[in-house]
Formats: sequence, C-alpha cells, structure tokens
Amino acid sequence: MWFRPIVLAALLLPFPLALPLALPVRAQDGLITYKSLSPDLALELARAALSACRERGFQVAVAVVDRFGVTQVTLRDRFAGPHTVPTATGKAWTAVSFRTATGELAAQTQSGAPQSGIRALPGVVAVGGGLTIEAGGSTVGGVGVSGAPGGEADGACAKAGIEAVKEKLEF
Repeated sequence: MWFRPIVLAALLLPFPLALPLALPVRAQDGLITYKSLSPDLALELARAALSACRERGFQVAVAVVDRFGVTQVTLRDRFAGPHTVPTATGKAWTAVSFRTATGELAAQTQSGAPQSGIRALPGVVAVGGGLTIEAGGSTVGGVGVSGAPGGEADGACAKAGIEAVKEKLEF
C-alpha cells in the first residue's frame, strides 16, 4: 500500500505547475486602449463636408461612423434625395469595415475580379465617397457622402471634411 501515496503524489505534481496557467488573465492583459472620435468632432467633420458640397452646388447627405462602423452623425441637406442618407452611412461603414476608401474598393470589386463577391455582402456600398478617418496611425472612424454627381465628387467633399478637422485629429 506504500505505492498509493507515491502514485498520488506523481499525479498531483503537475497541478501546481499548471495552476498559474489556469488562473484568469490579469485585467490589464485583457483590456485594450483605442482612440475614438468625440461626438463634437464627428459633427464638425460632417458639417465641413456638407459645407464643401454646398459650395460646389451639391445637395448631399453626410454620415460619420466610429471605428466600429456605428453611426455618430448624419446630416442631410434639405434637397438631398431620400436615398442619400442610407447610402452615405453605408459608404462610411464600408470604408471602416474594409479599412479602404470606397472608391478604391469599387475598382477592386468589379465584376469578374477576385474580390467581386464583396459587393454581395450585406451593407456594403462599393461606390466612391467613403473614406476612413485616421489619427495617430489608427483608424478612428469613417465618413461617407452621397448626393453629389458621382463618387469622385462625394469623395472630394468627404476629404474636405477630414481636412477641416485634421489638426484636431493629430492628438
């Protein structure tokens, strides 16, 4: 019967070594820190994009989403079509989701291209006018504009919105 305690000890020996592996991860190892747009800065960016389009004679909608694609701000000029709000929001979401300007995504996903299936994913708007918003090397959001005559014009207004708040993004 003397061998039972030895066998039991041999079986339990690995447990003290494995115990630290089974303990929960420390809180600081399980948390991440990220930058995000304030609602005020998102609104300022959207207003600047809307203003840039107005100066060019375009009635548009502008949407700003956070880094996760959740809408922070939506503005629609009084004569912009009803389709412009969901389109602008979709462009902003698509830019953030794929970390790519939607004009570039439109070119990369043409029919017959290897990535053409992206266009079939729910919510994807692969039309020019959606840009990512970068700060300190991180994506902090996206902006989408819809209603100008063509994706390039939409994109120019979105870029003007980002440029208007660029100094505030360099935090």
